[in-house]
Amino acid sequence: MKKFEEKTYHTETIYSGKIVELNIDSVTLPDGNTSKRELIKHPGAVAVIALTPDGKLVCVEQYRKPLEKSLVEIPAGKLEEGEDPYTCALRELEEETGYTTKHLQKLTSFYTSPGFADEIVHLYFTDEVTPLQEKVDGDEDEFVELMELTLEEAEQMEKEQRIHDAKTAYALLFLKLLRDK
Repeated sequence: MKKFEEKTYHTETIYSGKIVELNIDSVTLPDGNTSKRELIKHPGAVAVIALTPDGKLVCVEQYRKPLEKSLVEIPAGKLEEGEDPYTCALRELEEETGYTTKHLQKLTSFYTSPGFADEIVHLYFTDEVTPLQEKVDGDEDEFVELMELTLEEAEQMEKEQRIHDAKTAYALLFLKLLRDK
């Protein structure tokens, strides 16, 4: 057994939806005792740090039902089954913002909430966006408003908690490091 490994001896699926699956795993702990783990299975997601030619951060504002409020975020979205993260990142950038790019640089990937979920976000960067010639339709149940922010405006929104999610906070840290080089 690997250090700290928990061995699953039974999995019960409680819910299987369009985006997530909730399982209860019965596990044997490293000390031999048993416990239960509530786990969310997620297909993964992408996010894009996109800068306009004049250096503004491309964001969208959208309502987040779990929080019962709107947030300002970098463009992002869920991976479709079998979809390549790069392809998904370009699709989400186009659908949510009306911008496209010929170059996306993968920065990193990270788990959003490893204590209970396996969701991984693949983070990309581009400073070469151009407006699409024709608008691309997004998800029919998604309503977003495009925003282009200076780093200072984004930092102020972070202080006001209008920007209040991990992927966008990560984006702001990345951009601050770029600025301070």
